[in-house]
Amino acid sequence: MPRRNSRTVLDRMRTPSGIPGFLKTASICALIAGLLSPLSPAAASEAEAAQAAAAANDYCGNQCSDILPPGQNGNATLAQILLNQAFGTQPEHAEDQLGPYANLAKGYTGLTNDKINNFFNDASFGVPADQIASTVKPAGRGDVTIVRDKKTGVPHITGTTRYGTEFGAGYAAAQDRLWLMDVFRHVGRGQLTSFAGGAPSNQGLEQQFWRHAPYSEAELQAQIDNAVATNGERGKLALADAKAYLDGINAYIDASDSGRNFPGEYVLTGHKDSVTNAGKIEHFKITDMVALASVIGALFGSGGGGEVNNAISLLAAQEKYGVAEGTKVWESFRERNDPEAVLTQHDGSFPYATRPADPQGRALPDAGSVTQEPLVYDRTGSAAGSNATSASKEAARTALSSAKRGMSNALVVSGEHTASGHPVAVFGPQTGYFAPQLLLLQELQGPGISARGASFAGLSMYVELGRGQDYSWSATTSGQDIIDTYAVELCQDDYHYLYRGTCTPMEKVERKNAWKPTVADGTAAGSYTMRVWRTKYGPVEYRATVGGKKVAYTTLRSSFMHEADSIIGFQMLNDPGYVKGPESFQKAVQHINYTFNWFYVDSEHTAYYNSGDNPVRANGVDAEFPVWARPAYEWRGWDPATNTADYTPPSAHPNSVDQDYYISWNNKQAKDYTTAPWGNGSVHRGNLLEDRVKKLAQQGGVTRASLVKAMADAGVADLRAEDVLPKLLKVVGSAPVTDPTAAAAVSKLQAWVAAGGKRTETSAGSKKYADADAIRILDAWWPLLVKAEFEPGLGSELFAAMTANLPVDESPSASHGPTGSHAGSSFQYGWWSYVDKDIRAVLGEQVRGPLAREYCGDGDLGACRDTLVSTLKEAAGRTAAQVYPGDDVCSAGDQWCADSINHRTLGGIKHGKISWQNRPTYQQVVEFTSHR
Repeated sequence: MPRRNSRTVLDRMRTPSGIPGFLKTASICALIAGLLSPLSPAAASEAEAAQAAAAANDYCGNQCSDILPPGQNGNATLAQILLNQAFGTQPEHAEDQLGPYANLAKGYTGLTNDKINNFFNDASFGVPADQIASTVKPAGRGDVTIVRDKKTGVPHITGTTRYGTEFGAGYAAAQDRLWLMDVFRHVGRGQLTSFAGGAPSNQGLEQQFWRHAPYSEAELQAQIDNAVATNGERGKLALADAKAYLDGINAYIDASDSGRNFPGEYVLTGHKDSVTNAGKIEHFKITDMVALASVIGALFGSGGGGEVNNAISLLAAQEKYGVAEGTKVWESFRERNDPEAVLTQHDGSFPYATRPADPQGRALPDAGSVTQEPLVYDRTGSAAGSNATSASKEAARTALSSAKRGMSNALVVSGEHTASGHPVAVFGPQTGYFAPQLLLLQELQGPGISARGASFAGLSMYVELGRGQDYSWSATTSGQDIIDTYAVELCQDDYHYLYRGTCTPMEKVERKNAWKPTVADGTAAGSYTMRVWRTKYGPVEYRATVGGKKVAYTTLRSSFMHEADSIIGFQMLNDPGYVKGPESFQKAVQHINYTFNWFYVDSEHTAYYNSGDNPVRANGVDAEFPVWARPAYEWRGWDPATNTADYTPPSAHPNSVDQDYYISWNNKQAKDYTTAPWGNGSVHRGNLLEDRVKKLAQQGGVTRASLVKAMADAGVADLRAEDVLPKLLKVVGSAPVTDPTAAAAVSKLQAWVAAGGKRTETSAGSKKYADADAIRILDAWWPLLVKAEFEPGLGSELFAAMTANLPVDESPSASHGPTGSHAGSSFQYGWWSYVDKDIRAVLGEQVRGPLAREYCGDGDLGACRDTLVSTLKEAAGRTAAQVYPGDDVCSAGDQWCADSINHRTLGGIKHGKISWQNRPTYQQVVEFTSHR
């Protein structure tokens, strides 16, 4: 059956039917004349002076670059949307970064420093006078100027007052991402279908995020109040900044409404009338920012959870092997602290969420008793019926999965190993590919603010990832466990539970949504109610029995009810008066309660810090499994009224200054520091960076170009081919391969490995892979060999339970991976470490932290070889159409297209596909030459 690409919000948008072609063209021309009027420029001399002042505080020496595809402009009028849908034309600066970004995949091999900005853009402060495209004083204000450059259209916002600076940031954000901001404030509130239509993709988005952050309006406001009240003067300043930022957004809404150049999606979704201009675009309010933050936090900064699935797989292992041996098998697959895992921090030990010697309070479910708590009730119309139910559930499962699964990388080298003696960094967030992009670029210059970089749309009152006057910073998702599962004992009925000995009612929180067809989304009218039952220990996720007792499993997240707290850390990062070196940088990011790895570089130093509110657990509690909801097993110092607790001190978080080099690609942070995701073993995509950067550092003379080349080379590498396939071929080659089909496959795979194991085009734009047959064979072979290698020994039930914890594969085509097709990010989750350890054990090689048993051929080399050869032969016989089934954007058998990156539409503008790369979405290349 052909795969279907995940579709979101307006992916189904179409040109209205029934309009003759010549009338469509005439209508478009009329709309262009009426809606696309240029902005009036302000005095050029004033703008030039402001840009010169910004440049005077720039210590990067023209050696800071960045890029964010597809382009800065994420808004489009109705006319521009119709032109795009009918003829493929793009609004200005909507797609101009896609080409340079894509070209690096084939252009990196000959890269030199002077060619970096063929693939990136100059990220210096200010805009040269001859590069100013437009100058605007938003709402006629005299205290802020927005200058946009000719090449990229990025806003450079300069304010003489702090209010004016933040007002300008809000105004510019709305100019670039108003529709997207509106979409995500509704996602965060669980109201997307009522706003944008009832397509299954929209249902999936609101269901996925509202389940984990089901806040009332009062609770959203309380989070703002708390963040302000607990942070003194900085809290008050943040509130004032937020209000000014919102004023800027709303000023643009009013201006675009009266000027009739607002995003055309508002017409196509029925919120505005294209003829009379009737209808309303709702103003933004401060609680919208908290709703937006809850989505971003859930996507990128909330490690943990999964304790119920862990329990199910542990029980399956114990059923298969007995309690002692089953536990040993389970722990070997979990790889909590694998000695072969690549580490971001080379030295030191940072014990967190480690396995207790004598676990206490475990509440493992009775076999077969677990059921997931329903979320959706009272379905009517198009929401009713089994097909509609299954479609929305699948959409919820995969909602924004390319963003959630792919989470950034960083390469940082200290000055001791560089050609210039100054540190060099190439880093950025891997946030998926969307149209418009979730991030936007800006430069902010004003009292107490001096920064340029990327921010999430609707939260761009500060630069969140970027550079200051003489320093730069970035982040990767870290994933340490800040979410725990509690088993609450039920009493009276299914909606009362024991809280510290008292039978207590659960709190019911509901969101009722209804929709009707629009031009953008023709889904028939329908409705449903989302219902979450909340306890002191968090929302109910599952129900089960434990020892025959009925329980509800709840999830408690340390950042729950604290979505706004990180605002202070970002405020500090933008303040040149606060961040003056690595130590002050580390103190700033300690104020960020989401789980991230933070990296810093200036002209002299590098630094690293792992952020997040890591709760202090009770002695004996194993964070991997559900525990009883009783005082003895609660977080230490936990106050359910505020969801605050005792947290591990900063010194207990992985952190360092001036390590020889750092790499991060969502790998393990440090020794003894347990991360929630499975798969941090001997082979991880972090190894692709580690191997390259370590070699560069050892050779010395690292430059910006050589570090970009290392990143780009890793970004087109097939992790399986580079780190596992040679060992598989060693087993296969332990005896002559006599079968002609298998022998031919071996020859192709060996040639590919010798060529570097890359997934690259024969030439730029050819849309054909070099070594295409070898790639097809490995893509087909991997899931077959994993199943044949492990399922006979584990048994079907345990194998299925283990694959629920960690998917077998995550190839770029994602035909059997967790990310979803055309997402770019690949090889984060898979069984490559298990295969690597098992095959090395069968070969008799040394394995540190081995699996508890040998699985391939039950440990016999000959039998293992037979398994590999038979599955290889089967894989070689599979056609390209079988390995790469068609989907919404690719025909069956098109290998390049199956791998390709496709920007998933969140609005009315669509973009073309680009060749696969596994790299950050927004990326900086920085080397500061001096310091304040």
